[in-house]
Amino acid sequence: MRSSTLLPALVAALSGAALLSSAALPAAAETVQRVVTPDAYGVREGTVGAAELLARTGSCTQISSGKYAKDAGGSKSVPVCGTDEAVFWTADLDIDCDGRATTRCNAQTDPWFLPDTAFHQSDGRPLSAEELPFIVVPSPSSTWRYTDFGIKGGSVVAVVHDGKVRYGVVGDTGPTGIIGEASYAMAESLGIDPDPATGGIGSGVTYILFKNSKVSPIESHSAAVTLGNSLAKEFVANG
Repeated sequence: MRSSTLLPALVAALSGAALLSSAALPAAAETVQRVVTPDAYGVREGTVGAAELLARTGSCTQISSGKYAKDAGGSKSVPVCGTDEAVFWTADLDIDCDGRATTRCNAQTDPWFLPDTAFHQSDGRPLSAEELPFIVVPSPSSTWRYTDFGIKGGSVVAVVHDGKVRYGVVGDTGPTGIIGEASYAMAESLGIDPDPATGGIGSGVTYILFKNSKVSPIESHSAAVTLGNSLAKEFVANG
């Protein structure tokens, strides 16, 4: 679960969060039309398998100056690793439900809910964690600055867990000392409990962020899959 270190940010966002009070929430929350269909490729999106990606990330050339904790107060054990094509890490997966208030992501379902994301979709609105698979990167710090390594909002990512490969984008930023967080939609697509209050998983999730890539528009999941699969093929071929 996400750290209470996010609470100061919540205080800073009170003006927006006040609009999502319990009384007002049912009218404010956005209803997302959800259609769940089997993947064309079974347990993966695209044509690159989980084993291929994990083989490429099996050794780590550390590019972060230190390591990250998976949760607030935990030991710092997760390095950010890098190759010429990508940066990656293996950690837990906490649920990010921030962004537009929807049926499953709002101030009632998520104790740490914030009505915004660091990066916005093409119409200027915050991303929807319920509908868009995305991941969270640590905010820049002396430990690691993602912008120094060709990573930005909308960069394409591959997330691997339990034999599954899913593509998405960099959609939000989180605490400077914690790593391992993704949207409700990303968790659900991986078969991980997406409940923002009780869900997530404690280990075994590999995040691969492709350098100097960008999905446009950021909210197009199909564009993320197409670009992600192409970059993943290059990534494993160069291993």
